[in-house]
Amino acid sequence: MAEQNDEKQQGKVFKTGIKLIIGAVLIILGLAAVIGWWPSLWMVFKGCVGLFLIMAGAITIAIAKE
Repeated sequence: MAEQNDEKQQGKVFKTGIKLIIGAVLIILGLAAVIGWWPSLWMVFKGCVGLFLIMAGAITIAIAKE
């Protein structure tokens, strides 16, 4: 009985460790992508500002009508 609980605990710790490693690798890759493609990313942000303002204005008008 105790051996089964130890095996389950070890399996749980192993799975958690794998998930943490995968998460850390994905974060590092994401940061590298942002740093590497910063000029393109900045252009996307600038392009979205107008659309965001239009959406915010439409939501504001919809709220004001209520």
